[in-house]
Amino acid sequence: AHVPYPEAWLHSLFGRWAAGQIKKERWNVVVCWSGACEEIFHALNGSQTLQICHRSSSHIRSQARILEEEERRTQTPIDRPRPWIIAREEREYALADVTYVPSTFAKETFLTEGILPEKLYSIPHGVSTKAFRPTPEVVEARCTRILSGKPLHVLNVGTFSFRKGMWDMAAVLRNLGQDKFRFCFVGPIAPEASLLASDLRHFATFISKQPQQELPNLYAWGDVFILPTIEDGYPFVLAQASAAGLPILTTPNGAGRDLVREGVTGWVLPIRSPEAFIER
Repeated sequence: AHVPYPEAWLHSLFGRWAAGQIKKERWNVVVCWSGACEEIFHALNGSQTLQICHRSSSHIRSQARILEEEERRTQTPIDRPRPWIIAREEREYALADVTYVPSTFAKETFLTEGILPEKLYSIPHGVSTKAFRPTPEVVEARCTRILSGKPLHVLNVGTFSFRKGMWDMAAVLRNLGQDKFRFCFVGPIAPEASLLASDLRHFATFISKQPQQELPNLYAWGDVFILPTIEDGYPFVLAQASAAGLPILTTPNGAGRDLVREGVTGWVLPIRSPEAFIER
């Protein structure tokens, strides 16, 4: 028989197995990633265990809506939540005693979708500031480069995808050109954005995904960090860029409002507004 969404069967299979393992012992607290909670929470029903659902992005219905809008805008199919996982996660949010999310943006989407405030907590992610803090030599070299009028080094780290705002990023590159700017993208390229990345290779440098221990050297290259993301829970790269002392240009649809001090450590600009990034 044809199974329209084999992932749905796999999620349920894993959930049943995990629930069986959990029930072998008694727990004060169980924290479970969204998408894998339903069977576990049903197995714990009636117990004294605190059941916490961790959702690393915006509410799944909000996420699906934003990405569907982006799919229409770019006229390109995008990997986005399907009805089966939307329904599953909404059942999990209802079963959980508490759902925790990593950013103000994510929390607001849950409130908009009707989740009660008392069932919702925002806990931001962290990063090793020691690992990413630039040396005095890196800071001095950066300041000297900027003051000399040499091309500004603009850095982006993470998946090159339409979810991360790369459709708008392309407009920024094409408008600003190469005379006064050097653009560098570090990370994997999503399938839907592969043609766009190919078109932009004469505007920018593309580097494949790097080990974590190599990232501080790449942040040291940058003068400014840009992430025009459309939808994100809490991009670790923003925390890394902040620890690396880079001014940040990003949107509210991620961790921008949690990390950026407006006009001091960077700027939070509207989504789908490449002209705002160009002007800044």
